[in-house]
Amino acid sequence: MSDATSRTLSLPLRLERAAIRGFARLPQAVIARLGAGAPVNRDGERLAPEVATALGVLNRIPGSDFSTKPVDVARRQIEEEALVFADTFPPFAVEEDLFIPSAHGDIPATRYRAKAGESRGLVVYFHGGGWVLGSRVSTDSAVRFLALHAGVDVLSVDYRLAPEHPFPAAIEDGLAAWEYAVAQAPVWGLDPSRIVVAGDSAGGNITAVLALALRGAAVEPCLQLLFFPVTDLSTKHPSYEEFSDGFFLTERHMDWYRERYLADPAHALDPRVSPLLADDLAGAAPAYVAVAGFDPLRDEGIAYARRLEEAGVPTELARAGDLIHAFINITGVSPSAYAATLRAAQAVEKAVSG
Repeated sequence: MSDATSRTLSLPLRLERAAIRGFARLPQAVIARLGAGAPVNRDGERLAPEVATALGVLNRIPGSDFSTKPVDVARRQIEEEALVFADTFPPFAVEEDLFIPSAHGDIPATRYRAKAGESRGLVVYFHGGGWVLGSRVSTDSAVRFLALHAGVDVLSVDYRLAPEHPFPAAIEDGLAAWEYAVAQAPVWGLDPSRIVVAGDSAGGNITAVLALALRGAAVEPCLQLLFFPVTDLSTKHPSYEEFSDGFFLTERHMDWYRERYLADPAHALDPRVSPLLADDLAGAAPAYVAVAGFDPLRDEGIAYARRLEEAGVPTELARAGDLIHAFINITGVSPSAYAATLRAAQAVEKAVSG
C-alpha cells in the first residue's frame, strides 16, 4: 500500500495499523515468546508465532464477524482490515485505472507496473472475498507485491459481486477480462503468450475455472496461480472441521458466501462453481497451487492440485504449513507470509520468462 493510500484510513485505524507495524518490528525471539503455545494441526505443523499472536487479539475483538452484518457494511470492513494489514511500497511507475468492456457493462480494473521500462509479462488477477466481498482496494497490497517481485504488470479486476450478481456473473467477467488482456497486451508492450491468470480464494476459484475454459483458445495462460482456492462448494472437506473457527476464515463465513453466490444450491455441482468436479482437467495451463496449513480450504486445494497432476498438468503444490487463509495480505507483518508469497512471485517470474 502506498503512503497516500494509508492516509485514507481513519485515525483509529491508523493507530491500529501503527500498533501492528510496531509489533512486526519486534525481535523474532520476542514474537516467538509471545506466540508460545501456538496451535499445531493434525499434520504436525505449528502456526507461525506472529500469526498466532495476531489471531489471539483479533478473535477477542467484539463485532468482528462480518457474516452478522449487512453486505455493504461487511464490504467496508474487509477493505478497512486489508488497509490495516497491508504492506508498504514505493511509488509505482504505472497505476492506471481503466474499464474493461463486456456484454454486461464496463468492469473496473487497475493496471500496476512497479518500475518504468520493460515488463516481463502480465498477471490478470481476481481478488478474494467469497464472490461477495473484496475489491481492488482489499487486494492492493498483494498485487503490488506480485508486480514488484515478479517484475510484471498486474491487471486487478473488480468483477461483479453477489448477491446482486450471483453465479455465473464473476466467471463471465473473468472471461471478458482475459479477452481484454490478450487484446491489450501489445498496446502495453507485452507478449500475449506471457499472461498469467491468478487469484486468491474465490478469485482462485475464478482462476481455476478460466484455466479450464481457455483450453484450446488462441491464447492460453502460461500459468494459473491459485492462492488457497475454493475448488469444491458441493461438500465440506475434512479441513472444514479442523479449522471451523478461530483461524480467520471460518466455516460460518463459507456458508455465508455460498448462500449469496449461488442463487440455486444445485449450482454447487457445476464445474464452473466446483472445478474439482470437472470430468477432465487435462490440457489446463500449468499450475502453482498455494495452500495454508490452517485453512478450511486447505484440503480441497490439495485435492485439486493432485487432480491436475493426475491429468498430466505440470503442477507445483506449495504448502505454507504455518499460515492461515489470506496470508498474501499480511506480508508486511509476517515473515512467513512474505516468504510464501515471494515463492509464488518467483513462480510467476519463471513462467513469463520461459
